[in-house]
Amino acid sequence: MARMHGNGHGNAKSRKPVVEIGRIPEGATITKDQIEELIVKYAKQGMSPALIGERLKREHGVPYIRQFLGVRLTDVLASKKMLGQIPSDLMDLMRTAVMMRNHLTKNKQDKYNGLRLKRVESKIWRLTKYYVRESVLPADWKYDPQQAELLIKGKA
Repeated sequence: MARMHGNGHGNAKSRKPVVEIGRIPEGATITKDQIEELIVKYAKQGMSPALIGERLKREHGVPYIRQFLGVRLTDVLASKKMLGQIPSDLMDLMRTAVMMRNHLTKNKQDKYNGLRLKRVESKIWRLTKYYVRESVLPADWKYDPQQAELLIKGKA
């Protein structure tokens, strides 16, 4: 999304090293079962998949979950029926939009935030179209700022 809302061309990024999927690297002190138990434990604590991956990397030395397990973290959560109905990246964008709308109700002169809100909501709409097309969300699902605020308050 770099080209749409910025001056960059979006081709500079870090790339993951080439590894064999499902093969545990040498020197690893953690097993596949322990990783799955940790994923389930952290998900029960209410962590998002991004936070789970970050914590596994920082505290347990698991750089890439897919390298150890052969499947992605969200696939593990889906098999354990621990994924939310709305994908976490969409939920994070909706949370940001709700906070921006609350800020705008108190600070009506903040034009810069109004522009940023439009950009965040355009990302939400674009992501919504993708998830509807991929059948992750129902076909009649639409982003509504008031419903999003109720949904976010229910999660908090």
